[in-house]
Amino acid sequence: MTLPILKAINVTKRYGKFTAVNDISLDIMPGNVHSVIGPNGAGKTTLFHTLTGTTPITTGSILIEGEEIAHLPGYKRVLKGLARSFQVTSLFPNLTVWENLRLAAQGRQPTQAFNPWRRAESISAVCETADTLLARLNLGQVAQRLCGELSHGQQRRLEVGMAMAGKPKVIFLDEPTSGMGIDDIAEMKQLIRSLRDNYTVVLIEHNMDIVMDISDRITVMQQGQILAQGRPHDIRNDERVRRAYLGNMITGGKA
Repeated sequence: MTLPILKAINVTKRYGKFTAVNDISLDIMPGNVHSVIGPNGAGKTTLFHTLTGTTPITTGSILIEGEEIAHLPGYKRVLKGLARSFQVTSLFPNLTVWENLRLAAQGRQPTQAFNPWRRAESISAVCETADTLLARLNLGQVAQRLCGELSHGQQRRLEVGMAMAGKPKVIFLDEPTSGMGIDDIAEMKQLIRSLRDNYTVVLIEHNMDIVMDISDRITVMQQGQILAQGRPHDIRNDERVRRAYLGNMITGGKA
């Protein structure tokens, strides 16, 4: 029996008297794309923050491969195998695309990242990782351009690549297609679908075409709680989800 790679148990986050995330339990299975959807204010981003360590939980438990990480800071969760992108791109705009990927790959071993005496083979391995990712991201033609000069879609793909560079176990993507045109969305969609070959993906996304097409499992949130969970077919046909969130837009488009 396959066990969850990431597990949240009764996770709650309160801000004073306001409960943003209320008693959430999730099983994220390895090699899956697990999407979290819901209306604005449902608690999706807060849940992401608690799972990745940006925001401390109030109560509950978070396990990666059975190991408790709920009270580890974000940078230590990275070392345990978690990586994430944000709604707003977080890149080094004055460095080239290749340099951004190289730095991200070096960061996998933070004690060695800026060590001038590191062994030549470690430098070679980091460069090889950057080269491999350039091809996978379809960014080879802009490898030596400053990433501040890239299109929005290219920047979003680069940010996903920087998360990949650390060779994580689970990648969290927060609205990766936000603000993209049709062609960029198609490339990002293809990239996310391919990630399940090497990673587990947890996705927040408002584009229902993408969610329904590439997700293995979907969690629907409402007012800080889980309304429904299941495969895309189950969510598409769940009357509670239709009433609370998707309505007639379940067949496609944005919600």
